[in-house]
Amino acid sequence: MTVAPRHRGRPGQIAAAAAALGLLAFSTVDPLGAAAPQLSADAAGGGVEIVTVRPNVFMIAGAGGNVAVQVGDDGVVVVDAGSAASAPAVIAAIKQLTPKPIRYIINTGPDADHVGGNEAVSKAGETLFGAMRIGGQRQEFMAPVASILSTEGVLRRMTAATATSPAYPAGGWPTETFHYPRKYMYLNGEAIEVLHQPAAHTDSDAFVFFRRSDVVVAGDVLDTRRFPEIDVDRGGSIQGEIAALTRLTDLAVPSVPIVAREAGTVVIPGHGRLYDQYDVIEYRDMVTIVRDRVQELVAAGRSLAEVKAARPANGYVARYGNAGGGWTADHFVEAVYRSLVAGKEKK
Repeated sequence: MTVAPRHRGRPGQIAAAAAALGLLAFSTVDPLGAAAPQLSADAAGGGVEIVTVRPNVFMIAGAGGNVAVQVGDDGVVVVDAGSAASAPAVIAAIKQLTPKPIRYIINTGPDADHVGGNEAVSKAGETLFGAMRIGGQRQEFMAPVASILSTEGVLRRMTAATATSPAYPAGGWPTETFHYPRKYMYLNGEAIEVLHQPAAHTDSDAFVFFRRSDVVVAGDVLDTRRFPEIDVDRGGSIQGEIAALTRLTDLAVPSVPIVAREAGTVVIPGHGRLYDQYDVIEYRDMVTIVRDRVQELVAAGRSLAEVKAARPANGYVARYGNAGGGWTADHFVEAVYRSLVAGKEKK
């Protein structure tokens, strides 16, 4: 997988020109003034690539889903561990970035391409609280592995076998969970917020906001390659997806008033290139327009077949349709329809 650096700025002329050229330039200058270390796109090897986001925040691409890495004196915080098959390459890439131990893995959702590598990456780390001195003696009271943090829904889904797949190995299960809107910690010199997004892609999604670095990791709520996957069977909904994208828009700050600068909040999606606030707004508005079209058809009493025949995603299929992929425009329209009908019945 090749990840080109990303040009952030005015969404109209700049994004159009960048798309036409097929490449994007990404600034590696920290908003506080420190220059980021330069890494070549293929520096990691093993089928993954390292993209410098900030001097202390990196994205590892090509690991199933995007993996975010924050490094500092306290150690390494990893957001999503990628797939099980990519875990060795992810670990090698992290070791290339820093000799510090992995302290935390934070999962943004329950999908295998984000949690599959949990066990291996966790075993490559060390918990912050693996030992303490009591009466002058060093006492071990936790396994020497990195902690895994997620919403309660991720743990529930990882521990339950389904008709098509067994439960995940216990070593990859979250060790810390929460069910309330906001979980936070302070590591490597900055506040880290984990923000629950109920009923969006699934019922278990979360954003991770590195506040000082001004980077938000969005998980599969935002997939820049295609229409968002609304997994209705796992508690996802179109209304929750739009609410999550709106919250992401509110978290991100654009480069104003100096719009020519390569600045502003950086958003790391679950898959694909880096985004800025303008990109998120464009994506959110696209999803909202398709929702509104389907909603009108549902209100008129149209069946699912009739809704699909009306092609409510027209105008966006060329960019987000993902023809031949696992999640196409047809899948998206069906998920929107099912979500709206289910919401209507609940009322």
